[in-house]
Amino acid sequence: MTGHDFVDRNRLWARLRAAVEGRDFLPSPVLVVDVDAFDANADDLVRRASGKPVRVASKSLRVPALVSRALARDGFSGVLAYTLREAIWLHEHGISDDVVVAYPTVDRGALRELVMSPSEAAGITLMIDDVAHLDVVDSVRASRAVPVRVAIDVDAGLRMGGQHVGPKRSPLYDAREVRALAETVAARPGFELVGLMSYEGQVAGVPDEVPGQRTKSLLVRRLKQASLAQVEARRREVIDALRDVAKIEFFNGGGSGSVAETAADPSVTEIAAGSGLLCPALFDHYTSFSPRPAAFYGLRVTRRPSPALANVHGGGFVASGAAGPDRLPTPWAPPGLHLTSLEGAGEVQTPLTGHPAAMLAVGDLVWFRHAKSGELFEHGNEVHLVSGEEIVDTVPTYRGEGLAFG
Repeated sequence: MTGHDFVDRNRLWARLRAAVEGRDFLPSPVLVVDVDAFDANADDLVRRASGKPVRVASKSLRVPALVSRALARDGFSGVLAYTLREAIWLHEHGISDDVVVAYPTVDRGALRELVMSPSEAAGITLMIDDVAHLDVVDSVRASRAVPVRVAIDVDAGLRMGGQHVGPKRSPLYDAREVRALAETVAARPGFELVGLMSYEGQVAGVPDEVPGQRTKSLLVRRLKQASLAQVEARRREVIDALRDVAKIEFFNGGGSGSVAETAADPSVTEIAAGSGLLCPALFDHYTSFSPRPAAFYGLRVTRRPSPALANVHGGGFVASGAAGPDRLPTPWAPPGLHLTSLEGAGEVQTPLTGHPAAMLAVGDLVWFRHAKSGELFEHGNEVHLVSGEEIVDTVPTYRGEGLAFG
C-alpha cells in the first residue's frame, strides 16, 4: 500500500463515518456508492470511448437509479442487459427503450411476453449464436406478425497454438459461420438481424499490472495485444461478409478494461461498460486506466476475540468465477485490515486482523470492497448515495424492488 493509498483510504473512512453518523438504525450491510467517484468514472469511460457511445452493462450495476444516472450523461446510450426479464422490466419502467440482452435466452415465459408486445419487441434485441435460439422464440408464438430483433454473438477469443484464450461464449468464430446464421435469420419470417457483438473478455476483464506479478503481467499484456489484433481482423471480415445479408445497426464490443483499445477498432460502433462505473477490486491493476473505487459495503464490529482481532457481522460475499483469493472481499477502510487465513470472509462473522483492529470498538463500521461489480447489490435492498460527507439519496437495488434476475 502506497502512502497515497493510505491517506485516501483514511479520508474515505472519515467521510463515510461522517455520512452515516447518527444512523445506527441502518441495517447491515450498509451499501454505499460514492456518486462523485461514479460520475468521475463515467466521464473517464466516455473519454476513453473517443466519441463512440457507451452502452451501460446493467449486470455490473443492478441498481435502476444508477443505470438511469449513467444514461443521463452525454456519451452513454442504451443498456446491455443480462436477462430478458430484466430487459422487459427496464423497458416497462421507462429506463431505456434500447436494450440489448447480452446472453441468449431460453426463458419461454419472458419470450412469450416479448412477442405479444410490439413496443417491447421494438425496443429489445435478443442475442443468438445458434438456430436453436430462433426455434425457442417460434415455439412460444402463434403468429410472426411482431418481428423480433436479434443480434449475433461472435467469439472474440484468441486462438493460438491450438488453444482458445478468452470467455467460452459463442461457437461462431469465423465470418463464414456468422454469415450462415445471418442468412438463416434473413430467410426466416418474424426475425430481423440488427446487430453483432464480440466481447474480448481476455482483454477487458483481466488485470495486466498486478503488484508482485511482473512476469505474469507482461505475458498478459502480450496476449492482450495479440487478441486485439486478431479480433479486429475477424470483426472486419464479419462485417464484409454480411454487407449483402442484413443492415447492421450496431457492432458492440469491449468492456470497462479495454474501452480505448476497442474504440480504436473501426468495425465497433459502441462500447459496453458497467464495472468501470463502480471499479470493484478486480479492476485495480490495469495499465489502460486508473480506477476510482465507488462502491463499498459497511459491516459493524460485533465482538473482540482478542486485542488484535475485531469481528464484523457477516460479509462473506465471494465473487463468481474461478475460486481464488482475488474473489474474496477486501477490507478497505480503515486501511491495514486483513482477512484471516483460516476463516476468510464468513456468512455470519468475519474476523479481521492488522494494526487498525486494535482501535476498533463494538458498533464501529468497517468498509469493504467487493471483487466484482454488481454482485454486491444482490445482498441488500437499498443503496445510500454519498457525496462528500452526506447521504444525498437512498435508492432500491433490484432486490429492493422485489426482483431476482437469474
